[in-house]
Amino acid sequence: MTFTPALADQRFVLEHVAGIGELGVDSDLVDAVIDGAGAFAAGEWAPLDRLGDTVGATWTQDGVVMPDGYRAAYRAYVEGGWGTIGSPEAFGGQGLPISLATAVLETLGTANMGFALCPTLNVGAIEALVHHGTPAQQAAYLPHLASGAWTGTMNLTEPQAGSDVGALKTRAVPRGDGSWSISGTKIFISFGDHDLAENIVHLVLARTPDAPPGTRGISLFLVPKYRLDADGNPGAFNDVRVVSIEHKMGLHASPTCVLSFGDNGDCIGELIGEEMGGIRAMFTMMNNARLNVGLQGVQVAERATQRAVAYARDRIQSARAGSPSRDSVAIIEHPDVRRMVMRMKAQTMAARALCYYAFGQLDRANGGDAAAGARLDLLTPLAKAHGTDLGNEVASLGVQVHGGMGYIEETGAAQHFRDARITPIYEGTNGIQAADLVGRKLTGDDGAALFALITDMRREARHDALIALIAACEGVGRYMLAADTDDRLAGSYPFLTMLSVAVCGWLMEKQARIAEQSAGDPAFRAIKRAGADFYLDRIVPEALGLNAAATAGAGPLYAVDAEAFAA
Repeated sequence: MTFTPALADQRFVLEHVAGIGELGVDSDLVDAVIDGAGAFAAGEWAPLDRLGDTVGATWTQDGVVMPDGYRAAYRAYVEGGWGTIGSPEAFGGQGLPISLATAVLETLGTANMGFALCPTLNVGAIEALVHHGTPAQQAAYLPHLASGAWTGTMNLTEPQAGSDVGALKTRAVPRGDGSWSISGTKIFISFGDHDLAENIVHLVLARTPDAPPGTRGISLFLVPKYRLDADGNPGAFNDVRVVSIEHKMGLHASPTCVLSFGDNGDCIGELIGEEMGGIRAMFTMMNNARLNVGLQGVQVAERATQRAVAYARDRIQSARAGSPSRDSVAIIEHPDVRRMVMRMKAQTMAARALCYYAFGQLDRANGGDAAAGARLDLLTPLAKAHGTDLGNEVASLGVQVHGGMGYIEETGAAQHFRDARITPIYEGTNGIQAADLVGRKLTGDDGAALFALITDMRREARHDALIALIAACEGVGRYMLAADTDDRLAGSYPFLTMLSVAVCGWLMEKQARIAEQSAGDPAFRAIKRAGADFYLDRIVPEALGLNAAATAGAGPLYAVDAEAFAA
């Protein structure tokens, strides 16, 4: 199937949801960037998607080898300057809004989701060095990371620690010259090794001697695969070895590595920021990564929807029930198939609106807007968790639309389902996102950011079900502020879903009103209106039904001992 970039909806959402015109970027530049990215992704990355899934990355004793064609496609990405769009001008970037770079990354990931993880990780590494690196570190590394000539990774997880970052054991010992000797093992490191770039810049959490236990004792270190020579070029190997890559359910074009640092006592790192300031630096990377993982939900939803719509339009089967004609029709004419593809379309548009809205707030926060920063903090767990939940729902529906053929690998629908499944786990599981929402994000300001968002949504909402859902979110928010920890956490996931649907419904209704008053492609305007109507009439009422679960408390969850679950 030919990949088609979602240019019309990207352009519309950038203008009317992210508000890119308010960021000083004119529409001609927006068009040039997203049109160019679409042509590049269709020509260079999309043709490799199936190969990446069936062949995948390969581990060798000399490192990870990517499938044929990937090195040339990545070189074309670097030479085209696609990684520089949102990077700072001071370090070779174009300094354009992050929301515009987001559209480019969405297009690349829709074309080839596994491959797009590589530049996605660069963004987090750049953010960490911009905010916490020394001038010397920034000068040495940022120009190469911004272009993509070098790639970045995040090294947090260890075998014994999992999501409990404070339990990590990787060590950093001072060498007496300002550098540090790094030793330890990290797991689940996406693109931790590959043959696409000249160097790989690992950002590694480690514990220094005599550091206190838990997260307070963690520091962040810059550990390149190859140390830099006197001219700033990759030189000596830095004793960072890829021990293995994981055999995964999906995303086979993205090598997920086990990395061993300092097996021979010769792994050297540089401290980023202050000693024992690693958690603060980590969250700079992590919050950026969480938004981009939410965007992965949009990517896989868009590709799964395109594939399902194409199949449903081509597959001829059975007469339409109630029709006087007994001729078989395309399955998209049958009401239940139409329900599924409409749901896929609506949920994809909703996920895109939610993520782009968050990135628009990020652009404003970077410009010094404190209110945008507070809203971004609130939106981040929503974008990550709900964006990836929708990616999984839409990919699953895509298999269903194909029927039995969806369960056959050759159709490609199963790949989207497999690829999507990791995203609710990446960068803090969605349960952790829900806990963050009702913990730090809600109680940190006594609900101020939440109630400011509710006020804005209530001011513009017109649909009765949406108005009711916004009111329900306010009520649950007040319940959460008064509840004890167990009760708050027990209802956190239903509340996250309710609030996410309310935000999506608000943005969908707003877009539909604008589309009705706009000129342009009638088919695009029609699907915007139909998608919004479907969302408001069917999906918003579903979220209203979560109110009881959000406020039920923890009692029923602990009515039996843990042993009883095995009965």
